[in-house]
Amino acid sequence: MSATASRTIEHVTIECCQGDITRQPDMDAVVNAANAELMPGGGVAGAIHRAAGRGLAEECRPQAPIRPGEAVITGGHDLPNRHIIHCLGPIYGVDRPEADLLARCYHNALSLAEANALTRIAFPAISAGAFGYPLEPAAEVALSSVRQFGGDDMRTFQNLRHIRFVLFSAADRDAFSAALHRLAG
Repeated sequence: MSATASRTIEHVTIECCQGDITRQPDMDAVVNAANAELMPGGGVAGAIHRAAGRGLAEECRPQAPIRPGEAVITGGHDLPNRHIIHCLGPIYGVDRPEADLLARCYHNALSLAEANALTRIAFPAISAGAFGYPLEPAAEVALSSVRQFGGDDMRTFQNLRHIRFVLFSAADRDAFSAALHRLAG
């Protein structure tokens, strides 16, 4: 597959690329695949907290804990983004029903983006790392959730115009790109 897959559906561009979620300066917000306590950890959460600086943990503390499927928004701190949206994805095989909880993450993040008049947002592959969600089903849920949130004509997106999935590996990018291709088919 190509390095970046992109489709525009009505007025919203959806993109899948390989990269670093902490280095998306053209996005209004990045999404953190958070833990329940919204604190630094491994993977995406650790990278975002390291890049954002200590102030992020201080802002997160009173908003924790969150449950699978929930999302909260904070400032971007030392990141080049105005906001960070923190989502707690399901642990595969533990938090059920996994697909519903994962879809709720995307829905809640998109709702927060719309409520804060954001136009550009970047997502990682929520739950597809340490939380064990199989990559291809995670990609299907992610892309389907964006489309379902937007509706057939994408009119639910009053503000958002660019949704980017920033994937860690080429295999991750390819799985999300294939799901995007099927969605926009």
